[in-house]
Amino acid sequence: MAFDIEMIKEVYANMTERVDAARKIVGKPLTLSEKILYAHLWDGKPTKPFTRGKDYVDFAPDRVACQDATAQMALLQFMQAGKPKVAVPTTVHCDHLIQAKDGAATDLKHANDTSSEVFNFLESVSNKYGIGFWKPGAGIIHQVVLENYAFPGGMMIGTDSHTVNAGGLGMVAIGVGGADAVDVMAGMAWELKFPKLIGVRLTGKLSGWTAPKDVILKVAEILTVKGGTGAIVEYFGPGATSMSCTGKGTICNMGAEIGATTSTFGYDDSMERYLRATDRTDVAEEANKIREYLTADEEVYANPEQYFDQVIDINLSELSPLLNGPFTPDLSTPAGKEMTEKASANDWPIEVEWGLIGSCTNSSYEDLSRASSIAQQALDKGLKTKAEFGINPGSEQVRYTTERDGILEIFEKLDATIFTNACGPCIGQWARYSDPKNAPKNSIIHSFNRNFAKRADGNPNTHAFVASPEMVAAVAIAGRLDFNPMTDTLINENGEEVMLDEPTGWELPPKGFEVKENGYLEPREDGSGVEVTVKPDSERLQLLTPFEPIGDSVTGAKLLIKAFGKCTTDHISMAGPWLRFRGHLDNIANNTLIGAVNAFNKKTNFVKNQLTGDYGGVPDTQRDYKKNGIWSVVVGDHNYGEGSSREHAAMQPRHLGVAAVIVKSFARIHETNLKKQGMLGLTFANEADYDLIQEDDTFNFLDLNEFAPDKQLHVEVVHADGSKDVIALNHTYNEAQIEWYKEGSALNLIKKQNA
Repeated sequence: MAFDIEMIKEVYANMTERVDAARKIVGKPLTLSEKILYAHLWDGKPTKPFTRGKDYVDFAPDRVACQDATAQMALLQFMQAGKPKVAVPTTVHCDHLIQAKDGAATDLKHANDTSSEVFNFLESVSNKYGIGFWKPGAGIIHQVVLENYAFPGGMMIGTDSHTVNAGGLGMVAIGVGGADAVDVMAGMAWELKFPKLIGVRLTGKLSGWTAPKDVILKVAEILTVKGGTGAIVEYFGPGATSMSCTGKGTICNMGAEIGATTSTFGYDDSMERYLRATDRTDVAEEANKIREYLTADEEVYANPEQYFDQVIDINLSELSPLLNGPFTPDLSTPAGKEMTEKASANDWPIEVEWGLIGSCTNSSYEDLSRASSIAQQALDKGLKTKAEFGINPGSEQVRYTTERDGILEIFEKLDATIFTNACGPCIGQWARYSDPKNAPKNSIIHSFNRNFAKRADGNPNTHAFVASPEMVAAVAIAGRLDFNPMTDTLINENGEEVMLDEPTGWELPPKGFEVKENGYLEPREDGSGVEVTVKPDSERLQLLTPFEPIGDSVTGAKLLIKAFGKCTTDHISMAGPWLRFRGHLDNIANNTLIGAVNAFNKKTNFVKNQLTGDYGGVPDTQRDYKKNGIWSVVVGDHNYGEGSSREHAAMQPRHLGVAAVIVKSFARIHETNLKKQGMLGLTFANEADYDLIQEDDTFNFLDLNEFAPDKQLHVEVVHADGSKDVIALNHTYNEAQIEWYKEGSALNLIKKQNA
């Protein structure tokens, strides 16, 4: 029996009428993405068409999911909203605060010992407000959601950028900041600019060494890390229907790496099989009743160029295994000779020290079974892994079932470490080095989704490459980045040349899924008697104080940092060891922008304090400005805020007194997070004006009192020599978002409306 089946039935009951109405209003056949969006309008039945990429629209998502690192801040904000219970089904998943070091049992115990205060807080808040709670060790949020909550045609939001994984089951699932989640949990509309649509037509069929992972690695190469910004990517064609549901999830998951709002597939037989295998036959039967509404209209896929803003064609039969990286997920290299040449030209270490399989991207039963077939071959053919090997199962259900079926034992015979059912190395929770900053140059390969510098292990010299689980296993055995299992031989312990055969595996466990204790705690029906306590002297948790409005008179603001090149949310608010402070705004603010490169000296965490003339850390400098009542400004390059949905990257600068972030372009989630926290997120009308910004600049905003939609703002930049430049700035604020700014934050407005 599925969770929330009555809610799902209600969604399906409304869907036919709403989609039919939308089709008439739009006057053309609809994509799947449009069907789901129009079926989830806040006002109910559609009454007008929306312009893609332009119109802001209010939606009513069906559910919310939060992981423990972001849930802390989301729930701290929800506690201020004045609501006795969440308005939609909501879950919290404890998967980020478990560090990978020695193996599952030891690591989980250590996490429970060191983070018990946070876990207890999340559990008590969940109990109080009617939120489902998944304990530490239960699994990675996105795999658990796919197994238990995702359903075709639904809409959900989650406080993690890889919420998009649920697109593998035909959802429109979108990563957001905690303030967005609070809106929905509080029973309010959730706003999103109506996305553009990118169609990816998949023909042919995956075979041999090629996996679903290679599809998204190829799409990332084509679109780059920002090519999907503001768009939903919808996959279709015979190649799409021929792959598994979890394979679809892998593809959707890494859509976050191209900046896409989300990605999705139409409902098909593989999704039905997965629903039935995960004890949701009731959902499958309800979905089958409206099957044609859970995929695009036939005319759309027959003539996609007429209905999508962009169409990409990929022939799966011609696709080869890819390795993407290092330091960016969109740099693709085919396995083999081309990698040898690239590695030599770019001085990438060719020897591989670690192979890692898992994370929310590739930790399904199918992923582990196919990778284990390669591991079994190594055992049978007298091979050992030349790289160290680590496995993160996606959920306790996957772990239990793969253990039952002997899959984990195969890995263990190759001396692999089985880590906890948690994110681990994927999000920097990996105790690989005692001193990561001074660790040696090396290469690793993993099936994760992100590979930014320092992402996995804190070492800026680790070159991380992304590949399918099958390729990770093969490369870990060979120990070389340029190993091509389709053509290359290996020397076994007897001195014989052997080759690896093509991987094999199971889409679903032949004997069915099984689990003894899935780690789920149902909340109390009435949580009014539950007390949530936060110690005043806690280093991990801190109750929030509402932000004061910045106002319409910002003058004398100092440049805090002009960020050079890529500045992701990892640069703005690092994960890894800082995760322990995600519930304490003042403490975690001490990592604000410490990873960003200062354009004036090309150093990190080393900026000029204009009050003293000295150089120091970014947070220290900003705290000095704040103490003296001075606002500050951050300047950045393209795709600023790329990466995770973490709203800390907006809340921390806000807490420290940053009034405006001015960049060439934003990543979608981060721009929204800045708006939600009552800040100015602005872009240069002329990108070349980025070059005008100097180290000692002071900013006077000239027309904030005229802040209005579709109207440029202007800032006077005063240089150290007294010369001035007036710069025009664009923004995407609508009337409602300007109200967030005027009130100090979106949450302040919610409280005011609920008062």
